[in-house]
Amino acid sequence: MSARTKARKLALDILFAAELREELPTAVLEGRGRPNQDELAEYPHAVRLIEGVQEHRERIDELIATYATGWTLERMPAVDRNILRMGAYELLWVDDVPDGVAVSEAVVLATELSTDESPRFVNGLLSRLQQLKPSLTL
Repeated sequence: MSARTKARKLALDILFAAELREELPTAVLEGRGRPNQDELAEYPHAVRLIEGVQEHRERIDELIATYATGWTLERMPAVDRNILRMGAYELLWVDDVPDGVAVSEAVVLATELSTDESPRFVNGLLSRLQQLKPSLTL
């Protein structure tokens, strides 16, 4: 498993926990402290994802809500919501990750951690954002 794949799993864990606790992701990140601080230092991409999703969350949620046909954010499983947030952030704001990789990694997380229907849903929504990327105002 690549370092970035591990970083995505770690970031998802923190984003998910923050949502359940109704806290800011960076507060959950700071609360990890030792001994997990070494783990975070080993995966700087996780910190980048957590901070980026938090910074752009309003716009990310707006895009997800707009393009998730037949679904509201509230109706989605929390894990799917956070996978989509992370995937959208990587897709739209992280230039050193190819778009296809951002989508593919999100689908893998959905396959491993969510419902049977989730991978197709995540793939469809992120692929739509990828197509619209040049026209989206960020």
